[in-house]
Amino acid sequence: MAKSKGPADDGVVTIKKYANRRLYDTERSCYITLDDLGAMVRDGREFRVVDAKSGEDITHNVLTQIIMDTETRGETLLPVNFLRQLIGLYGDKMQAMVPQYLEASMASFRKNQQDVRAAFEGALGSNPLAELTRRNLEMFQQAAGAFIPGVAGGKAKDEEIAALKAEIAELKAELAKKK
Repeated sequence: MAKSKGPADDGVVTIKKYANRRLYDTERSCYITLDDLGAMVRDGREFRVVDAKSGEDITHNVLTQIIMDTETRGETLLPVNFLRQLIGLYGDKMQAMVPQYLEASMASFRKNQQDVRAAFEGALGSNPLAELTRRNLEMFQQAAGAFIPGVAGGKAKDEEIAALKAEIAELKAELAKKK
């Protein structure tokens, strides 16, 4: 049975999840496991998981389940303090910024990972690890500056905040005059 490609497919494999928790790969026409999905992620294969009955996209839930299962087996990647901080961000004013920040951080990490591989192949010059360390430090300073005032670029942000506060004070004064 050939898989029909619609405009939403774009080479993305559709995985159907049934009520009995079984996963069905519509491209290969076979049942697969969460471990198979993990391997697909590591291979860079794009997929989406849909509830077989409702058609709802449940990819996020399934990916989270893969992480949970992997962590439970003792292959821990996420430190306890990171998990606590992440949980603490739910419901926080900064919550909306977190997904973009984490995606940017992972993209930067991946780039650094590629650079390290290239360094061991002699592609980065005489001291590739020093360059990588410098870039990592810059990345973490930028990240910290987004969440902690006064760190890396915080001075410019403090000045911008002060200017905005002054502008708000002027607007309040104008409104008070009109009353």
